[in-house]
This record gives sequence, C-alpha cells and structure tokens, in this order.
Amino acid sequence: MERRLLLKAASALALAGTLGLAAGEVQAQDGKKYTIALIPGLTTDAFYITMRKGAQAAADALGVELLFQGGPEFNPVVQVPVLDAVIARQPSAILIAPTDTTQLVQPLRKAHDAGIPVITVDTFIGNGKYQTGAGDADFPLSYIASDNVLGGRMAARALATAIGGEGKVYVSNVKPGISTTDQREEGFKAEMAENFPKVTVLETQFNENDANKAASQLQAVFARNSDLKGVFGANLFSALGAGNGVQQAGQTGVIRVVAFDAPTSIVDNISTGLVDVAIAQHPAEIGYYGVVSAYAHLTGQSIPVAIGTGFTVIDKTNVKDPNVAKYIYSD
Repeated sequence: MERRLLLKAASALALAGTLGLAAGEVQAQDGKKYTIALIPGLTTDAFYITMRKGAQAAADALGVELLFQGGPEFNPVVQVPVLDAVIARQPSAILIAPTDTTQLVQPLRKAHDAGIPVITVDTFIGNGKYQTGAGDADFPLSYIASDNVLGGRMAARALATAIGGEGKVYVSNVKPGISTTDQREEGFKAEMAENFPKVTVLETQFNENDANKAASQLQAVFARNSDLKGVFGANLFSALGAGNGVQQAGQTGVIRVVAFDAPTSIVDNISTGLVDVAIAQHPAEIGYYGVVSAYAHLTGQSIPVAIGTGFTVIDKTNVKDPNVAKYIYSD
C-alpha cells in the first residue's frame, strides 16, 4: 500500500512533466509552500551532484524549494555544523546522506525533536532500519539508496569473471563506520566466499578517501603479492586511486580493477583499459525519490521506510550505449 502511494506521487510528477506544467504549478492542496533541504555527503562528488539534479527535477515539478547545503569533505566533523545551520533555517524536511552511522545520530535527533522530518539518502544512521520503535536511531522516516550489499556482490562477480575465477584480490575502502562502503565490502567478501572459492581476498586497505593513498596502497600490496590479480574500489576515490596505482605499477590490463560508482573519469578509464568494470548507482533516482517521499509525507501520505534504487554495470562493451551512458554521473 505504501509503495503504491509513493508511486502515485511519482506518477503525478511524470504527468506534470507530460502536461508541461511550470515549476510551482503542482503544489500541496492546502496551498502551503515547502522547503526541502538536501545535505549531501560532500558537495564536490559527481554522485551527489547528480543526486542534486534528480532532487531539483522533483522539486521543480512539485513546486517546492530545494535547499542544497553541504561540506567539501565526507566527514562528520564537517557535516554536523552544516546540519546545525540547516536546522536553524527550519526547513519543512531534511534529506541527508549521513557521513557516519553513529556520530550523526544525536545531531539528527535535534532536527527530529524540532519537528523536522528526516529522511536519509545514500547512507544511513544506526542499522538503517527505521520506525521500528527500537534503538535510538530509528526515528528517520525512510532510507532511500542502492542495495549496497547487492552492489558489492555484483562487483565480486565482475572481478572474479575478469580474473578467470581464481587469484588474489583485495578491497580498497575508505574507513570503517560508513554504512554504504561497509556494506559493499560485506557483499563483496560474502560473494567471493560463497561462490568463488579459488579467489583469495587479502586484507582490506583503508585510504581515508585519499586517492593518492589508495594508489600507494595498491603498489604496496602488489610489492608483497606479485601475483595480485585484482582490486575492488568500494567508492569513487578508492577506485580512482587503485586505477592510478595499477598504471603506476605498470600493470594495466594485468591487475583488474572494478570500480563502484561511475563519474566521467571512471568511464574514461574503462575506455583506456585502466578500469575493467564500473558499478553505476542511480543517484538521480535517489534524489528524485527523496523529494517525492518528503513531499508525500508533508502532504499527509504514508511512505515506505525503505526504498531501493538500481544499478547499471558498465564495461567496454556497453560504455558508449546511450541507454547505459545516461547513468554516468554528472560533473
């Protein structure tokens, strides 16, 4: 029932677009104007830039104001002051990609206690299971994101295929405690353990979102394991760094790279052979459904506590296909 209500709201947006309605013509029946704030993990990442575009498309069609405000780093120390500033502006609702599963709980509770509905997008707080009545982090209304465990499994399958089903690989990751990348690593390791017994997964390398560090780590792992076959970059900077490290080690085409996320730089690397596969999320859909969900709640409709969006696997065979290229993130 809840999903039907959300799809009904989405259908209203599609209908508005078909009829050519200008921004502001589709408004709540009570005549209220709403401001929905979107706080990304960081403002400079193509993933969040693309998410903002999807959110803005929904906001324009629904006649709500979108406030986009974030920091330059994926870091709770940076994000919390931004969140406090947004709360002070008293928006109608907050969409946020929390930069830590625990450190954002109490700051977001301030918004909840102030009567501002909270929806998390891309990342979550607590365990991501909301409205259960259990724990201190279940108060957000909904979590809208890719299924990151599944995405990690897809990455494992792609990498295992690329290396012929056997050999040494490792995960290049950011740091523990980030919901999305934790889950991608979890899915990757589970898939390898369950279905690719001849693949050895080495110790994860954490790079603190520093592509240069990820490149150095690749070279260090290769120095210890001359038979290294592949690496999974669990986020944009991990993948970029790993790819650069492979190139610097003179192992392009030998050490296979699977990247999570698909900005234009990753796609260029697929074309040159530096990266073999990119698992593209659909961030525009996340932003779009975030605004639609917030609007539906504000206008008295129920919404699902979890909404999943899809993936597109991009490699050399389809990177120039327009139906695939549309999922490359905006710069």
